[in-house]
Amino acid sequence: MSFKIISSKLFLKQIKEIDSKSKKIIHEKIQLIKENPYRNKKIHSKKFSKVFRIRLNIQRKEKRLIYVILSPKIILVCLMDRNKNYKDLEKYLSKI
Repeated sequence: MSFKIISSKLFLKQIKEIDSKSKKIIHEKIQLIKENPYRNKKIHSKKFSKVFRIRLNIQRKEKRLIYVILSPKIILVCLMDRNKNYKDLEKYLSKI
């Protein structure tokens, strides 16, 4: 099945603020998502059933790329700091 990648406004805003090396890493991870979006760890959410995350190490910080699968679309929601323990995840997901 072919998926279409869509970025949220928050994700686009976050991506503008990082350096080119980190953007390249994120782009490679997005290509892996296109190949098989179900390969990463699933996250529990109240609003969506298919929420996943990818571990990233960007600018010496642990980050998570959060995405939602709404067939045939994959929505890139945000980049979260690992130390926030997903507190704001539902808030970000509600903006989709």
